[in-house]
Amino acid sequence: MAEARSFLSKHHRGVLVTRKRDGGLQMSPVSPAVDGEGRVIITTRETAYKTKNLRRDPHVSLCVFADAFHGSNWIQINGRAEIISLPEAMEALIDWHRRVKGEHPNWAEYRQTMEKQRRVLLRITIESAGPDQKG
Repeated sequence: MAEARSFLSKHHRGVLVTRKRDGGLQMSPVSPAVDGEGRVIITTRETAYKTKNLRRDPHVSLCVFADAFHGSNWIQINGRAEIISLPEAMEALIDWHRRVKGEHPNWAEYRQTMEKQRRVLLRITIESAGPDQKG
């Protein structure tokens, strides 16, 4: 899983898969990062379908890929997500921004935007990652 965390620290394009109420799959483009404890972090809105799906079933799969996209430039993560809502999520949302986008020119404005958009942080504990071999 160290390889997966290393890949995620450099690449921030992915597709998150959650389960709908009827058992079908719901996919969302996301910008994942890795926090200081090795968990995947993603920001979304409280009202997003992925958030609603995760409140019912915390199991997720996440495919993360590099700009090159093809070849060995991707990895799949499987795990369990927890949802951190505001106000508790604010410092983690700032951490996510720094890891994915760098410093914000106005953190007070960023905080207001996060509150206005009702942002949450998804924190995923990695249970497995792969592929482990080329196919």
